Amino acid sequence: MIDPRLHVLRVLAEVGTLTAAAHRLGYTPSAVSHQLKSLSKDLGVRIVEPRGRGLVLTRAGEVLLERSQELFTRWEEIRGELDGLDSGSDVRSRRLRLCGFSTAAATLLPPTARAVMELFPGAEVTIIEAEPEECFDLLVAEHADVAVVVATDPLPPRGDTRFEQTALFSDRLDLLVPAGHRLAGRSAVTLSEAAEESWILDRAGSPYHRLVRTACAAAGFQPEQAHQSREWETGAALVSAGLGVALIPRLARLPDGFDVVRVPLRGDPVPSRKILTGIRSGSGSQPIIASALEILESVSVELAQPE
Repeated sequence: MIDPRLHVLRVLAEVGTLTAAAHRLGYTPSAVSHQLKSLSKDLGVRIVEPRGRGLVLTRAGEVLLERSQELFTRWEEIRGELDGLDSGSDVRSRRLRLCGFSTAAATLLPPTARAVMELFPGAEVTIIEAEPEECFDLLVAEHADVAVVVATDPLPPRGDTRFEQTALFSDRLDLLVPAGHRLAGRSAVTLSEAAEESWILDRAGSPYHRLVRTACAAAGFQPEQAHQSREWETGAALVSAGLGVALIPRLARLPDGFDVVRVPLRGDPVPSRKILTGIRSGSGSQPIIASALEILESVSVELAQPE
């Protein structure tokens, strides 16, 4: 097995402080400090040094972390090879942890978890709702195995060797308007046709806020924000009350009771958000993870409702 102290170093490099690393790993700060000092002593070099209120890797620590990534990837591959041998091990020991942003956790992950449990009887499957950036932190800390995220800043770059990121599908956006709105009866509209409307957006700086503003800018206007909403249900309530319009992903499901209409958007390109899967490099060779990725792709095709 890989020296667990390398895993501690990996997490520390990600979060930058002993306290944050301890929280991520479920250790105490003193335990994290001890493991780092022990590793440094065994190697005979300083691997971390203080900077401000945190810790950063020395050049030796950077080299160690860069080279150890090969070990982490190979270890994931070895686990996959051993699991693939099916040597009679107890399947109840198999565990899969799925994490994803709120819409994915509500729509994509439950049917995926159910299908995995049917395919691997006795396996323990857990769903974790988390923001996209946190999902990759969970992968690094080995608290999650498969992440479903929206492609947005500040996610790791696609070339980050710690992960394998794969495009899952494009989640098209619909225009959400009150029933009886001038656009409600249309089979499809361009986004520019709603340029003069009052808009309901998320808080400034959020991924959804950036997504809507980018889409509107591509259509030639900046939306005039009238109200702020973080949840789809709240946004739908505001639209239903005639207080504005909003963009809502095709994947998002709204409860009954709102007097609203989804109007498909047309254009080139149609506004959408890109959904990705992420796993630790090499872990795709593990049968339960490989199956989860295949199931996710199948489920996404059913739920995306392409036009």
